[in-house]
Amino acid sequence: MTNESDRAYLAGLKMLARRELSEMQVRTRLARREYEQNHIDTAVARLRGEGAIDDSRTARAIARTAASIRGHGKRRARMQVDAAGIDRAIASAAVDEVFSEIDGHALLQAALAKRLRSGADLGAAREKARLFRYLVGRGFDPDRVLEALRALDTEEGRGSP
Repeated sequence: MTNESDRAYLAGLKMLARRELSEMQVRTRLARREYEQNHIDTAVARLRGEGAIDDSRTARAIARTAASIRGHGKRRARMQVDAAGIDRAIASAAVDEVFSEIDGHALLQAALAKRLRSGADLGAAREKARLFRYLVGRGFDPDRVLEALRALDTEEGRGSP
C-alpha cells in the first residue's frame, strides 16, 4: 500500500478504530493531515463501502451518549449530532429513535435532582430562573422544564412559579 489513497484510507481506518466518526469528521481530519481531496474522496468512499463510516450509526451513538452519559435532553443531543456534520434527515431520525427508547421525564428529573443537590433555594425567583436556563441549556423542552418546576413548587407547598 504505497499509494496516497491507501495511506488516507489507513489513516481514516485508524481514526474510526478509536471512536465513531461521521463522514464529515473523517474528511476534516484527513484534510488536516494534508491529504489531497481526491485521495480523501477515494478513502472515504472505500470506508463507506466497507461500512466503517455510517452516519446513521454515528448519529445514534452521539445521541445515545448525550442522553445516557451526559444527561442531555433531545434538543442538545440534536445539536451535537448536527455539529458532527450529519445530514438533517439522518440526524433527526437517529435522535428520534434514541429518545423513543428513553424516558424523557426521568432524564429531566435526574438533571433537576442533580442540580438541586447543590442546595438551590427554589423559593427565590432568581434561582428558579437560573435552574430553568440550566435545564433548557441542557436540551430539555422549556414547557416540560416549567412543568417540572411547578411540580416541585406544588410538592413543597409554594404554589406556582
